[in-house]
Amino acid sequence: MRIGIVTDHGGFDLKEEVAKRLKETPHEVLDLGAHTLKQDDDYPDFVIPLAKAVAEGKVDRGIAICGSGVGASVCANKIAGVRAALIHDHFSAKQGVEDDHMNIICMGGRTVGPEVAWDLVQTFLAAEFSKAERHLRRLGKVAALESAQAKK
Repeated sequence: MRIGIVTDHGGFDLKEEVAKRLKETPHEVLDLGAHTLKQDDDYPDFVIPLAKAVAEGKVDRGIAICGSGVGASVCANKIAGVRAALIHDHFSAKQGVEDDHMNIICMGGRTVGPEVAWDLVQTFLAAEFSKAERHLRRLGKVAALESAQAKK
């Protein structure tokens, strides 16, 4: 699986740790930055390229980290085809993919420690979309909303 990972200053240390561990797996890892710690950088500068890469199929899934994970989630979801969520627990990391076809996991570098983050990432990457009729129906409604918004 091709995995994209990004952060701003607020999640820099956590991104570095997760990326290091990911590179020890069979996954192909695309680190889109930040590559150096800069206290005045802005999460959209990193999250938008990741979200576009996911939406365009350049990567299969994404990991976005900022201080709380909230900004990364809000930003990523502005790109059509992205289904990003702020995740802090094992159940949601799995269920978000199985039921909602989540393709970007968002976490907070100031709210989640490295061991929890690694568990969440492993869970997210191992989960598969169920393709159950009710979930396809719901996602169809989300896609229709995105389409309607794009026409405005």
